[in-house]
Amino acid sequence: MEEKKFDVKSIIGFVLIFGILIFMFYQNQPTPEELAAEKAKQEQVEAAEASEKSETQTVINDVPQLDLQDSTAVANYQGKLGAFGFTKPSNDITTLENDVLLLKISNKGGQIVEAKMKQFVTYDSIPVYLVKDGNASFGLDFATSDNRTLNTQDLYFEPTMTNDNGNQVLSLKAKTSSNQYLEYRYEMKPNDYLVDFTIKSKGLDNVISSSKPVQLDWKLKAIRHSKSIQYENRYTRLTYNHEDGKISKLSEGSDDEETEEDVKWISYRQHFFSSILAADQPFKSGDLTSVNLVEEESRTFGFTKEYASALPVELEGGEISKDLHWYFGPTDVDTLSKYEDLGLVDSIPFGWGIFGWINRYVFTPFYGLISTYFPYGIAIVIMTILVRLAMSPVTYKSYLSQAKMKVLKPEITELGEKYKDNAMKKQQETMKLYGKAGVSPMSGCIPAVIQMPIFYALFMFFPTSFALRQKPFLWADDLSSFDTIYQFPEGFSIPFYGDHVSLFPILASIAIFFYMMMTTGQNMPTQPGMPNMKFIMYLMPFMMLFFFNNYASGLSLYYFVSNMITIGIMLVIKNFILDNDKIHAQIQENKKKPKKENKFQKKMREMMEQAEAQKKN
Repeated sequence: MEEKKFDVKSIIGFVLIFGILIFMFYQNQPTPEELAAEKAKQEQVEAAEASEKSETQTVINDVPQLDLQDSTAVANYQGKLGAFGFTKPSNDITTLENDVLLLKISNKGGQIVEAKMKQFVTYDSIPVYLVKDGNASFGLDFATSDNRTLNTQDLYFEPTMTNDNGNQVLSLKAKTSSNQYLEYRYEMKPNDYLVDFTIKSKGLDNVISSSKPVQLDWKLKAIRHSKSIQYENRYTRLTYNHEDGKISKLSEGSDDEETEEDVKWISYRQHFFSSILAADQPFKSGDLTSVNLVEEESRTFGFTKEYASALPVELEGGEISKDLHWYFGPTDVDTLSKYEDLGLVDSIPFGWGIFGWINRYVFTPFYGLISTYFPYGIAIVIMTILVRLAMSPVTYKSYLSQAKMKVLKPEITELGEKYKDNAMKKQQETMKLYGKAGVSPMSGCIPAVIQMPIFYALFMFFPTSFALRQKPFLWADDLSSFDTIYQFPEGFSIPFYGDHVSLFPILASIAIFFYMMMTTGQNMPTQPGMPNMKFIMYLMPFMMLFFFNNYASGLSLYYFVSNMITIGIMLVIKNFILDNDKIHAQIQENKKKPKKENKFQKKMREMMEQAEAQKKN
């Protein structure tokens, strides 16, 4: 019986490829002159990005500041506002703050001008801001009875702070008289990321015109928080709830826009943090837009996407009354699950279909339980071991199928030689041999198909699990991002690989290589005139090396440990459980037993016989 051994030619091919990559790396290293030129170019790019940042901020929050010391300018400005010029202008800021969230709200426009996460920092230890330096705007656009078109961003609001059973309440009123006004009401609870927000008017039925719909406009330019802007941008996405709970998303990689009906909430997700506007009663429609700002990896550019939403607000008896909620906080399942009545947890990208179900209801709570008792990296290892042990019966079935195919290989080779000039007959006889021996060539594929939902669920779990954010393990600083053991010189990058070297992907690729050597290396057929399939399969570890280099190190750690465990399980199965002689004897016994064809097998046999007969004619 043929012994399993390494394919020397394939290994030589691998060595040559690796050598070529190393040669290309050193050949393409920039010279000192090129580095100096690249540095000068980078400084120009940074200056251009700073200019672009300033310009874009002006576009998002283009609300001119009024010189309150200029009485003539104030009088002219109030005259443009008509009845809303009643409120005395003031550029003061009011702060709402609890243990987890800080909001700064301006009298000008009554909008949030700063939203700070108090318990989190970015990759470079700067506090996480979702709103800051004019990157966001919020306002109502409406018409007045005296033919003016106004936006609340231009109005001045009068603030009043109160306390309601421990909750901070900020009422801002843009008045047309002492008892007629448009009110924004913010209510912040202790230790809570959700802020209740109410918009209502009083006595404005003769001021606000119904000739033009009242429209809520909300824009935000997503601030960068992670080491790799491309990686963060991959999970930065506008998600929304509409049409009785349906969850939809705009494109994460390109510009996109949609018009939807019955919009319940809108999430401007920034990977691990989200800005969400939710309504107690859905908006009848919404125009949603997402613009991608990231074209390439950059160490300095500060924004990922630009979002915009336009939502109609209906008048009730000529007045505005809308109950809303602001959420500024982590994209974390434990936190968002607290707002079950709003369904905000559905904004987390668990994945679609059964993959998302496994991620949300199996892996997320399972890992959460393990990580309460063990360090986060060790918890990944433990979860990997338990998952692989749970899947070991599938691994056993797969390896058993391979063992049976290996036992039959001499007979299949013999049939190939016997019918080498008749491919149809060769196929027929091969299928007959499989049938008599009780072997299905597809049985090795079925275990792989069974494992696919688990692999894909984990593929989504590691990059989006908030629990892994900024959690170190060994040399990895952050299990939710890539690990770096070597940073290429500034301005140098390998196409499709990146500007750094990650160690966990290298380990994972080595483990995948040896796993494939054990499983597919010796059973992969080679057809005359066709590429060497063994070589193509062995190339996969190199492809994974490039793919995982910019992915979450937690995922690479999982694949490394998973493949090492699988190799161990397969060695145990091969050396202590399976007996090739017994398998061969069982196959010979199966051949002696009458084999009843099922309908599918019968149909396939008849079709092949008909094709053979037509060929003879």
